[in-house]
Amino acid sequence: MDDTIKLEYTVSGDDFTRAGEASSNLKNVLRQIGAPPDITRRVSIAMYEGEINMVIHANGGTITVLISPESIKMILKDQGPGIPDIDKAMQAGYSTAPDDIRTLGFGAGMGLPNMKKYTDDMQIETELGVGTTVTMVVNLPAAVLQ
Repeated sequence: MDDTIKLEYTVSGDDFTRAGEASSNLKNVLRQIGAPPDITRRVSIAMYEGEINMVIHANGGTITVLISPESIKMILKDQGPGIPDIDKAMQAGYSTAPDDIRTLGFGAGMGLPNMKKYTDDMQIETELGVGTTVTMVVNLPAAVLQ
């Protein structure tokens, strides 16, 4: 028997009115299945930051979430421009968000650093002109979700 819950979300690009819906839904699912508040918080922050990055930089994309008794895995995939310099993008405060996005309160350059900070593992695969896939994992303590 497979105990994995699979959730799939579509993120619309440039639609700030719907930005955050996927992370909010995931937070509600985690609460319903009894995930500890600290885990729910970490996952929600990482997911929200990734979702906002997809809206700002990549014209949206898809998110697949796999919740197992061992971990919560989030796979964010877009067909955006790619990340030219991952090391630079991982620096807190570095942002390529345009000024109009910054005036909305987004694009402060904390997205990728926060995603890494709040997860146990984060991998970025990117190809310029093709897109980016970010895989984040938050490990669960033994027997948290049964």
